[in-house]
Amino acid sequence: MNPELNPINPYLSSESRADFNDAYRKRFWLSVKAWLTQHTNELLPFDEVRKVLPMYGQHYVGLMPVRLDQIVGSVSRYNDFDRAFLPRQTHTRERWETIDRFHLQDVILPPVELYKIGDIYFVKDGNHRISVAREKGQVFIDAYVIEIDVPVDLKPDLVLQDLVLIREQAIFHKETHIVDLRPDARIEFSLPNQYSKLMEHIRVHRYYMGERYNREISEEEAVKSWSDHVYMPLVRIIRKLGILKKFPNRSEADLYLWIIEHRYYLMAEYKRGVSLEKAALDFVEKFSRRPLRKRITVMWLRLIRFFKKRRK
Repeated sequence: MNPELNPINPYLSSESRADFNDAYRKRFWLSVKAWLTQHTNELLPFDEVRKVLPMYGQHYVGLMPVRLDQIVGSVSRYNDFDRAFLPRQTHTRERWETIDRFHLQDVILPPVELYKIGDIYFVKDGNHRISVAREKGQVFIDAYVIEIDVPVDLKPDLVLQDLVLIREQAIFHKETHIVDLRPDARIEFSLPNQYSKLMEHIRVHRYYMGERYNREISEEEAVKSWSDHVYMPLVRIIRKLGILKKFPNRSEADLYLWIIEHRYYLMAEYKRGVSLEKAALDFVEKFSRRPLRKRITVMWLRLIRFFKKRRK
C-alpha cells in the first residue's frame, strides 16, 4: 500500500461516509422488496452448508478472478451483509468506509480468500472488500480459492431452504446413477421429500418388469426403463402442452408426480385406463387457476404491515 495515500483525508472521509449511507439505504429497499416477494436476500452461512451437503474433500485452486455475483455466502459475516453484499449493520461502517477510501484513491488491495462449492463462493476473508467492490460496480475480484468437492451443482440463486432438496437429490443420484445412465433426465423438485417417491416408482416399475419378462431385473435396467417409458414420456407431454408456464416456481419433476397421482385418481374414478396426456390436461383444467387479484391484494397488505412495524 502506498504510504503517501491518506485513508483519513477529510474530503475522502465525507465521500466514503456518503457511499456507506447510500449502500445502507439501498439495502433497506432491497429488504422491502424481498419481504414483499417472499424471496430471501440473506447470505448463506458456510458452516450450515457444510453440515447438510455430503462433501468428499477439498483442494487448493489458486489465485483467480471470480465473478462477484457468484459470491453468495460467508464463513463468519453472513449477518453483516445481504446477498448483494450491502451492509445490514452500522457497526461495519468504519471498516467499510476505510476500504471505500482506498478505492477512491485507486489503491490495489490484496486478493480476498474464498471457498468454492459447485458454482458459488463463500468468503473466508474479505467481506468488506467485496461489499465495496460490488457497490463500485466491479464485476470480478481477484481471489485465492479453495474448492470443496461435492456431488451436486450449486447455483448462485441458492437459498438455505434449498439445501434439504439438494441433499435429497444427491442421495437419489447416488442410489440410481441416473445422471450417468440418462443425463437428459434432469430431475429437480421445488418441495422436499419427493425423491423418495421416485425411488418407490422405480421399485414398483422394476417389480412389474420382472413379472412381465419373468426374470430378475437389475437396478440399472429398471432406472433406464423407468426414465425411458414412464418419466420422460410424461415430461415430453408437459413440455408440449406448456404446462410448466401455468405453475410458476414449480418443476417438471413436481408436475410429473402430481399428474401421475392425478392419473391414478382418474383411473379409480372412471374404472378404466386414462392416458398420460388426458390426465395432464385434466390436471391443468382443475388446478392451474391463479387468482392474480388476490395476490396483488396480499402484496399491498404486506407492504402496509411492514411500514407499520418500521414506525414502531
